[in-house]
Amino acid sequence: MKGFFLLNYTSAVSIHQLTLILLTVCFVFTVLIIIAIIKMYKLKAQNKKLMKTNAFKDVDDSYKDFTSGHLYDDV
Repeated sequence: MKGFFLLNYTSAVSIHQLTLILLTVCFVFTVLIIIAIIKMYKLKAQNKKLMKTNAFKDVDDSYKDFTSGHLYDDV
């Protein structure tokens, strides 16, 4: 009797359906990874371009050290 139930057992998802589901999930994750890689390279190029500008090279020479004063007994 036990063998009879095992032979007549039908799965809710067939192997063909499971394969299609796994391939779809794999495709979606592959597309997401490709999009992330493209965005990473774009951000890297933008960062390189920004680092070449003078924004990071300009130093404010008008800044004066405020630590030397009467509060620090360094008159």
